[in-house]
Amino acid sequence: MLDLLGEANTVALIGLLGGIALGLAARIGRFCTLGAIEDVLYGSDDRRLRMWAIAIGVAIIGTHVAMFLNMFDAGASAYLDRVWNPLGTVIGGLMFGYGMAMSGNCGYGALARLGGGDLRSFVIVIVMGLSAYFVMSGPLAHARVWLFPVETGATSPQGLGQLFDVHFGISPLLTGLIIGAMIIVAGLSSSEMRRSPKHVFWGGVVGLVIVSGWIGTYWVASIGFEPEPIETHSFVAPIGDTLFYVMTASATTLSFSVGSVVGVMIGAAMGSYSKGHFRWEACEDPRELRRQIAGAALMGPGAILAVGCSVGQGISAFSTLAFSAPVAFLAIFAGASFGLKQLITGFSPAE
Repeated sequence: MLDLLGEANTVALIGLLGGIALGLAARIGRFCTLGAIEDVLYGSDDRRLRMWAIAIGVAIIGTHVAMFLNMFDAGASAYLDRVWNPLGTVIGGLMFGYGMAMSGNCGYGALARLGGGDLRSFVIVIVMGLSAYFVMSGPLAHARVWLFPVETGATSPQGLGQLFDVHFGISPLLTGLIIGAMIIVAGLSSSEMRRSPKHVFWGGVVGLVIVSGWIGTYWVASIGFEPEPIETHSFVAPIGDTLFYVMTASATTLSFSVGSVVGVMIGAAMGSYSKGHFRWEACEDPRELRRQIAGAALMGPGAILAVGCSVGQGISAFSTLAFSAPVAFLAIFAGASFGLKQLITGFSPAE
């Protein structure tokens, strides 16, 4: 495959296929971060949050099995190679979660809605991608690095698997299997969840897609001649990468990120058409659009500070058992909860 397509096109194809599966999960399986949080807080339904637990557990187990089989090196991932900055994770997670509530979608959800014909999400995607680049490599990049120093090549453990291996001699495989299984069991502990095979199935699909990204990019990086980053699915900086590629394709190459972003839109379109849900929608209220733009402008920088979005930290980083993952997940949940309360109740005192 590498001889035929080349390294860049191969990783883009891997990202594309995984993205299609994620797009189908969003539209058919209703896998959605904000939707899961809203269901728990205001709908008394935790099945979609339990889907998230299934995805995390499967991703953890699959990733650590791949590590054991030498199909992936977690230490080469950004989540374990970079020295964790807890302050950046908390502030970035809160910004991302609040912005997600204001926009009504995370980056992944916005791509899925765009694939279903929602033109409001097009604005969210553009603003999010541009705002991420604004602080990642644009005018505020130096300020970001000054406030939140970036140190790569970590020499101390940056994840639970590494920590237990170094200090207690416990195999990362055993750690991953135990923690992953515990999370899956917790996700399935509800009888209502066990009676909903659709939620279990699509949660498992999402987890396996995350693993496929790690294995696929590691395989290309290991046997190819051109250097390729080892990564899996995330949906803020990759949206910016895709916008950059669209504008400079003649001078740049495809990447896993571009394939992943395009794949989600294709999969979402396929899922929408299959269920008869595809329809063009636009924003009729300027105030709503203003709120969505402001939320998207917060999500971009927030994800860069947290080194990932609801998928990037919430599942991909979790799969490596990075210290940052649960902290980012809780910060995103808290930020989204605050934003939803502001939108739904306006902080009105209880009567």
